[in-house]
Order: sequence, then structure tokens, then C-alpha cells
Amino acid sequence: MVPVPLTPSAPRPVIRTGLCRDPGLPASSVRDVASQQLNSDENPARGVRLPRRERRAQLLSAALEVFVAQGYHAAAMDDIAERAGVSKPVLYQHFPGKLELYLAILDAACDSIIASCRAALESTHDNKRRVAAAIDAFYAYVAHDTGAFRLVFESDLTSEQAVRDHVDRVTAECADMIAAVIRDDAGLPAPAARLLAVSLVGMGQVSARFWLADTDNGASGLTREEAAALVSGLAWRGIRGYPLSDEHADG
Repeated sequence: MVPVPLTPSAPRPVIRTGLCRDPGLPASSVRDVASQQLNSDENPARGVRLPRRERRAQLLSAALEVFVAQGYHAAAMDDIAERAGVSKPVLYQHFPGKLELYLAILDAACDSIIASCRAALESTHDNKRRVAAAIDAFYAYVAHDTGAFRLVFESDLTSEQAVRDHVDRVTAECADMIAAVIRDDAGLPAPAARLLAVSLVGMGQVSARFWLADTDNGASGLTREEAAALVSGLAWRGIRGYPLSDEHADG
């Protein structure tokens, strides 16, 4: 019996990439490896992989701690990467530079303050309680915040226009909301209502920061509620002196 020669099977395609050096690895496997490495935030040295949204939140939290502790100028991307437990390439996958990272934190902090002010004004139709809620919103923020308010109100990067724009946005948007209430209820012209609103915002944020500093030093002697009530009482005595135009004048 004459043996029949076997036709050799076609060799598997050889793939040579920077992702894998095994010449016998099938193309589909290489594509899987590439997809995993491009779409995840794995740090090979640490073996920890997180979805991009979770990784971004982790990086922002670590950056906030570093910026609050060291200030913008003294902080380095190396410090932030180390605090987050990732490599610098992972950090740069999310943020192209230190300023962009700083501005992302400012965005979140400013949005939080503005949302707190809006919620305070919408919590009641009683003007006295509105004033108290608006003042307390600043005290509550500095009391429970992780330090982001320092980047908003005590930034060492105010020479940067983008930073000034973020900080000014807090005052402007909070003042606009308060001015609308003052204008509608007190019948004041828009410029006068806005000036009073800016004054109220300044009173709330400056006094809240002063109270927190005293509290941290053990010199305050006032609870958050007591301090906010004192300041809101002062603000209300001033605002109520203007004639109100509707039934909400009681209080």
C-alpha cells in the first residue's frame, strides 16, 4: 500500500506587535490584549484595574488632597500619581496637565456650592428662612467639604485667568439667584438688588471660612448652627429694612 502524502496545514499567522512578542499567538488573542490595554486603566506594576469613571474620581480625590496640602505651585504630578497609587502614564491618560486637573476639581467644587445655594433658596418661600438657608449653605459646605472650598476661595493660582473665571462664577451665579429674590420681593432696581446679593454671598463665604479657621484652632466656641444663625440674623435685619412688595414680607 502506497502511503498518501499529507498536505501540511497552513501555518498560523505570525503577529508581531509591541503588545505581544509571541510569534505563535493567534491574531484574535492579540486583538483582545490590545483592547484590554487600550480601554482599561490597569497599572501593570500594581495590578489594579478600574473603569474609567471610577479611576477619574479616584484621581480627582487624590489630586484634591495634594493641592489642599501643598498648593498648586508646590504640587507635582508625581505626588498626585503616588497618592492615587497609579503610574504617571495612567494619570496623563485622563488629564493632559496639572492645570487641567486643577480646573476639573474647581468645576466640581463650584457646581456643588452653586447647587447648595440654589437648594437653599428653593427650600422655602419665607424670606427670613431663605436668608438663613443661604447663609447656612456656606457653613455646611465648609464644615463637610474635604477642602475643595480652599481651592475656590483661597487659591494660590488666581493669576491664572481660567481659575479666576471659575472662582468668579460662584459669586456671580449665587448672587444672580439671590438678587432675583430681592428684586421681586423688595421692589429694588436690578443694580441695587445685585449689590445686596453680592454682599450677602460675601458675608456667607467669608464668615464661614473665618468660623472654620477658628474651629480648627479650637478658638471658635460656636457650633456651625450657632454661627450661621448669628450671621443670618445680621443679614436679615439689613434686608428687611427694604420695603417688600408682597405678602412674603412677614417674618
